[in-house]
Amino acid sequence: NKNKTKTMAFLSLWIPVYLFIAAASLLFVWWRKGLNYWAERGVVYDKPSLLYGNMRGVGRTQTLRDPFQKFYQKYKDVAPFGGFYLSLRIAVVLFDLDLIRNVLVKDFANFTNRGGYYNVKDDPISGHVFNLDGTSWRHMRAKLTPTFTSAKMKYMFPTVVAVAKEFVKVMQQETTALATTDASKQGIEIRDLLARFTTDVIGSCAFGLECNSLHEPNTEFRVMGKKIFSQRRHGRFVFAFAQAYPNLARKLGIKMTPNDVSEFFRKVVHDTITYREQTGIQRNDFLNLLLELKKQENGLSLDQIAAQSFVFFIAGFETSSSTMSFALYELALHAEIQEKARAEIESVLARYDGEITYEGVREMQYLYQIFCETLRKYSIATITMRKTMNDYHVPNTKHVIEKGVIVVIPIDAIHRDPAIYPDPERFDPTRFEPEAIAKRHPMTWLPFGEGPRNCIGLRFGKMQAMVGLALLLKNFKFTLAPQTQVPLEMKMDSFVLNSKDGIHLLVEPIASS
Repeated sequence: NKNKTKTMAFLSLWIPVYLFIAAASLLFVWWRKGLNYWAERGVVYDKPSLLYGNMRGVGRTQTLRDPFQKFYQKYKDVAPFGGFYLSLRIAVVLFDLDLIRNVLVKDFANFTNRGGYYNVKDDPISGHVFNLDGTSWRHMRAKLTPTFTSAKMKYMFPTVVAVAKEFVKVMQQETTALATTDASKQGIEIRDLLARFTTDVIGSCAFGLECNSLHEPNTEFRVMGKKIFSQRRHGRFVFAFAQAYPNLARKLGIKMTPNDVSEFFRKVVHDTITYREQTGIQRNDFLNLLLELKKQENGLSLDQIAAQSFVFFIAGFETSSSTMSFALYELALHAEIQEKARAEIESVLARYDGEITYEGVREMQYLYQIFCETLRKYSIATITMRKTMNDYHVPNTKHVIEKGVIVVIPIDAIHRDPAIYPDPERFDPTRFEPEAIAKRHPMTWLPFGEGPRNCIGLRFGKMQAMVGLALLLKNFKFTLAPQTQVPLEMKMDSFVLNSKDGIHLLVEPIASS
């Protein structure tokens, strides 16, 4: 009996191990079979690695845009789409522009979801309009759309201008202080300064707060903004697992937002709303518009307001500052383009008594072309994704994109396709003259996506960047500092396009006439 008991005890210790090995083996066999998915369907594809699929090296030896760029160039003239392994997920990368239009616009009803991971229960701040799926997304988008109309942008315009004017003062102080030191030859790191500008704009427009990061670079808002893009809560495998198996990940309580970031933004929103409700204060900002939604029947909860404010902060802070940084870098390289833009700005301002106005900014056509060309050459979001809701027969082919497959639109690869944009490395704002745009397929410029699920804040992003660039070019001349690389080297481990060593420019104040 003793021997029998020992044997049973020994087996009870090892049974979980055997079960784990059996389950792991089955999973391995199932996943290996999955790696033959595209071969069995006769779709062009590249052989994947076991764990990383076709994303091997991303974040270490290549940027996020690199695998899609190579894949697009290899197969774009061979097929309308190619089979891709997005780490643990089966995906397609679209090449054909008409097929891209089908997915984003014409057949949108079958591609409404992005297929990203979020967890409203354990990570409420992830439940924002960018992440949400299905009816949750549809209802939130419908509620938020009226807050991003041209009329509402005009409502927020004075706030953006006020921060931009303060930015000009800070830049003047920086250049004056630098002029008296040996560091003047090193110039100003423009990307960080622009991120502080956009932090203050978003802090004011989204939360109604004076962040003051232009004067105090280490304010909590600025620190949290940096954390969102520099710190991950989990490693790549957990991230890939949650994306591939979202329902299981939610049951396991997996969160993506760092706790301190989530708690900070939720507290800011809660405290600001409580204060406004108690005092009756009204402000021309995004939060005021969300507060109006809160009062409606079936209105937004505090956590929902925090989530929408959070994504507004993410989108406006990083994308606008990066776009402006790359624009100033290109203008520093091309003095003739910079001078032409400055002449247009001065001409428009003269028509409005020297004041920057909402209508005046809309008349700055050449500056807008610079904005568009910057977003073509430097696609901040290098891809956009959709999830197939039901089996989708690809027009004019025998192929079906099956339910659940992720669809990738390779924005950056399209923007750098020499067949669409000849000599794509050349910075040329004339590509976005109205006549040139009219000759191209509408799916050849997608920095904000397209269709019903395009970037809801595109008007705000454009307004913020245009106001900032207009006032900077009016007041300063920009040239390259010696240490700035040409061409720029990009960070490998960034989700969005970012220069590795910053962008240093020599900044010369223009005397007021």
